[in-house]
Amino acid sequence: MYYRFSNTVIGFLNLFTLLASIPIIGGGLWMAKSSTTCESFLQTPLLVIGFIVLIISLAGFIGACFNVAWALWLYLLVMLLLIGALLSFTIFGFVVTSPGGGVNVNGHVYKEYHLQDYSPWLKKRVKDPNYWRTIRSCLLGSNTCSKLASWTPLDYLQSDMSPIQSGCCKPPTSCNYAEMTTVPQDPDCYRWNNAAAYLCYGCDSCKAGVLENMRDDWHKLSVLNVVVLVFLISIYSIGCCAFRNSRRSETDHPYGENRMSKVRPRWDYYWWRWWRDHRDRLY
Repeated sequence: MYYRFSNTVIGFLNLFTLLASIPIIGGGLWMAKSSTTCESFLQTPLLVIGFIVLIISLAGFIGACFNVAWALWLYLLVMLLLIGALLSFTIFGFVVTSPGGGVNVNGHVYKEYHLQDYSPWLKKRVKDPNYWRTIRSCLLGSNTCSKLASWTPLDYLQSDMSPIQSGCCKPPTSCNYAEMTTVPQDPDCYRWNNAAAYLCYGCDSCKAGVLENMRDDWHKLSVLNVVVLVFLISIYSIGCCAFRNSRRSETDHPYGENRMSKVRPRWDYYWWRWWRDHRDRLY
């Protein structure tokens, strides 16, 4: 019964992931019907992840519990591709999000963020007008900047801000609006507008604040991906044992020493036998 242990483990693990894929797919479908702009970013990834997990789990469950070798073979193949894709995505995430971070502001608790400090791939992404238009609508709908409307000058000195609040809800601290100056100022100083619908949503500092949030979330996701990779590789190893057990069970012979597996002719056996018989008749 020991050789069945790997099949049982794979069966239970895939039953668990099969049930877990249902709320993932449901969440993606719910977001598809939602009119909130921000939720549309996660809609497609959730649906794709949900259906992939569903298919893999179903193939692994059938193959392990019913000794279907081809289902386990499909399961292991897709698992291998999934592990490779997740590994590539994790490495890419660490590389892309390594540059960045905020700059301390003298006399203030919060930090400010500069677009040039981030990776070229992220900058190209956030500079896309269509992409930024969607992000801007999301920021306006989140009322992030409205929380600062009641702040006093003392609050700006003693209170911290999120990257988006620092970049989108106020002009750069270095801006000088009190008097005329011939010293060149940050271009964001001229993009600033007091109107609630504009503020600094068109500033590079706002884009940098969004990238900082994205960078922080991506770092957390990359750490989670490493944990998931270890889990998937462990399941894949057990799945290989289950696949071997399923192939052996097809011979209808028990395990043990000095037992020979049932001989299964290759696909070309009968074709070669037919050709040899006809050749013998001719000669």
